[in-house]
Amino acid sequence: MTTQAERAATIGRSTHEWSRAYGRRVIFTDLLVLIWVVFGVQIAWLGIDSDLAANENDLRLSYTGISVVVIAVWMAALAMYDTRGDRVIGVGSAEYRLIADSSVRVFGLLAIAAFLFHVDLARGYVLIAFPVGILVLLLSRWIWRQWLVAQRKSGNYSAKVLLVGSTASVIHIGGQLARSPEAGYQVVGATVTSGSVGVLSTTDIVSYGGLDQIHEALAESGADTVVITSADDLPPERVRELSWSLEPGRQHLVVAPSLTDIGGPRIHTRPVQGLPLIHVETPTYEGRKLYTKRIFDVVVSAVLIVVLSPVLLVLALAVKLTSPGPVLFRQERVGLNGSTFTMVKFRSMVVDAEDRLQEFSALDRAGGNNVLFKMRNDPRVTRVGAFMRRYSLDELTQLFDVLAGNMSLVGPRPPLQREVERYDLHVHRRFLVKPGLTGLWQVSGRSDLSWEDSVRLDLFYVENWSMTGDLVILWRTLRAVVRSSGAY
Repeated sequence: MTTQAERAATIGRSTHEWSRAYGRRVIFTDLLVLIWVVFGVQIAWLGIDSDLAANENDLRLSYTGISVVVIAVWMAALAMYDTRGDRVIGVGSAEYRLIADSSVRVFGLLAIAAFLFHVDLARGYVLIAFPVGILVLLLSRWIWRQWLVAQRKSGNYSAKVLLVGSTASVIHIGGQLARSPEAGYQVVGATVTSGSVGVLSTTDIVSYGGLDQIHEALAESGADTVVITSADDLPPERVRELSWSLEPGRQHLVVAPSLTDIGGPRIHTRPVQGLPLIHVETPTYEGRKLYTKRIFDVVVSAVLIVVLSPVLLVLALAVKLTSPGPVLFRQERVGLNGSTFTMVKFRSMVVDAEDRLQEFSALDRAGGNNVLFKMRNDPRVTRVGAFMRRYSLDELTQLFDVLAGNMSLVGPRPPLQREVERYDLHVHRRFLVKPGLTGLWQVSGRSDLSWEDSVRLDLFYVENWSMTGDLVILWRTLRAVVRSSGAY
């Protein structure tokens, strides 16, 4: 069986090498995008002949020259804002935000320069080039991200990580990093406080010994990044000496605090007398963000109900004509702050499905989920119901629950009362926000998820929700529904 150390030898180049290679490729495509957009807008708006922009001193400027300057300044801004850095690529919104911020500043700089030098630039040239340039840049980077994620899932283009700390913390952090290979951290070994050597229990992480063997472990595993998972046995002086001993620019030190499932926007680092203090904002469930979410829910659900009304009618007829019983299935669910509401879905099962539940409750639960009853090939599901479930069409009627205010477009899954009775205390935090038509668990595996993973994803959403995150989840929902994986 291949060990972590053997796999590390085949991963490829160091973080420093692959990040530079990746950066050169992105520079090339960024340049192509800006040339295509800026000169394309110039030609489309002003014609093939380069018109001239003149100021009040009769100084005539070629639009071709202006386009070259705009492209050069734009490329410089993308570099200055480190939009291609290995710490922002691959995951999160930081890369896209930096691209937008740097581009807006280039636009502002151009406007200021035109004002100071009294250059009368064609408004269409400016107002089209910058928005289109930003959109195409973002699209280009998104395509690169898909390629990079695929590479990282194969073990390439990732930092080679050596975990340092207690056995329990190493196993925990190693598990968290393994959940997100797209983040670019591949564990190739560890050194633990117990000093044990060999594969750690329940993992495939190879321990190279105790904390005194960190440098030997770095050399043997080929790691270029040290992640300290717990600092109880590493006093500040030892951590500082470790950071000094790493090769500048090629080896990196990361300290993982005892925090998990905290979104980036809630975390702020503030150095005080050389001490890096991490400020974690507590989540809020009121104010402007909440009103914005509700307005978004009302507008989008109303539009979707109107647009999808022919689909709703066809589904209703299909249910009515293929199976005896009512078209709609009503069920009491638990919502915001533990209150109950009646959720409406298209009926996808036989009429006496709830009465026959006990008949199947002793069977293995799908995906190892011990709280939610999800069964593959459930005999209670009708033929039309199976089709609707595969593409989540039976849930379209929940748009009316969203419009009525009982649910939101995005949020945790609305549970049954009998499920709530089996919740651990911390799981009740799910009720701090409205349940959703879709959510993180639906776009991360749906019914194939274990109960623990479902809870983790729902609580992560509750702790870190934002309108930007909701839009991303809605987009991922469309992709998940088209693939129809994990739905039954």
